[in-house]
Amino acid sequence: MKRLLSCYASDFEKMSGQELKQSILASEGRTIMAETVVTAAPLLEGITNAEVMAAFGADLIVLNELDVVKPKIVGMPDCDNPIAEIKRLTGRPVGINLEPVDATVDVLDTRVEISKGRLATAENCQLAQEMGVDFIMLTGNPSTGVSKQAIGQSIATSKANFDGLVFAGKMHGAGLSEKIFTLDELIAYIQSGADGVLLPAVGTVPGLTEQEAHEACQVVKDLGGLVISTIGTSQESADEETIRSFGLSNKRVGSDIHHIGDGGYGRMPIPENITALSIAVRGKRHTYFRMAQSIRR
Repeated sequence: MKRLLSCYASDFEKMSGQELKQSILASEGRTIMAETVVTAAPLLEGITNAEVMAAFGADLIVLNELDVVKPKIVGMPDCDNPIAEIKRLTGRPVGINLEPVDATVDVLDTRVEISKGRLATAENCQLAQEMGVDFIMLTGNPSTGVSKQAIGQSIATSKANFDGLVFAGKMHGAGLSEKIFTLDELIAYIQSGADGVLLPAVGTVPGLTEQEAHEACQVVKDLGGLVISTIGTSQESADEETIRSFGLSNKRVGSDIHHIGDGGYGRMPIPENITALSIAVRGKRHTYFRMAQSIRR
């Protein structure tokens, strides 16, 4: 098994979900995940945001707001399977967000209603499987009313209907006032079958300390799970020094994957910030290797 930071596009094509997990583990906290909103016009005309993110150093691509019932990526010509096309264009593993909305809770502002094809249901997990999605993120966008309880309840259903990796957790409140995570909840996520959890990067949400995040990381990793430290608070459009500080904090905490969200221009991270994050956590050698390699390798 090759570590992910040494893989080519041809290596990713052959990987099962669990092989991808092992490849990430073998990279020792040096995997970059970048996210984009597919319902917004892309940053650059004539090219998808996924291609831009890959070119600037992303290892893993997340497509946010993709409706698996009516899959469409704005700025990309219509095709039967946009997931397969994005994977062909980028040579990267591609994941999507599915949202476990909790209709029983009140949101802090105005609830955002999402389409049926974005919900974390058995049917949508099956559609993701058919399209070739590599991983699913069970999480919530702002004001959608995704609760931690609903996330936990959706894990077993997702694993039963999807062969790829399943990650669970919140990057921010998603419109609720509940605490973003507790250790007991993270343990329950892994015990329910999740391959990993999402934790906000220290400095992105109020009150989270490195000590708390480190303790959570250790608990999850001891149970065999991956930890994704997320930048999901629009700070992906902050200055490069701020991004570097998140990356180094993630390393101290013990994260396996460094996520950078979709809150920049064109509803993707600022491209230079992807590179800055990558260089901070793995240096120019591995960053340029990822940026420069042909997808035909």
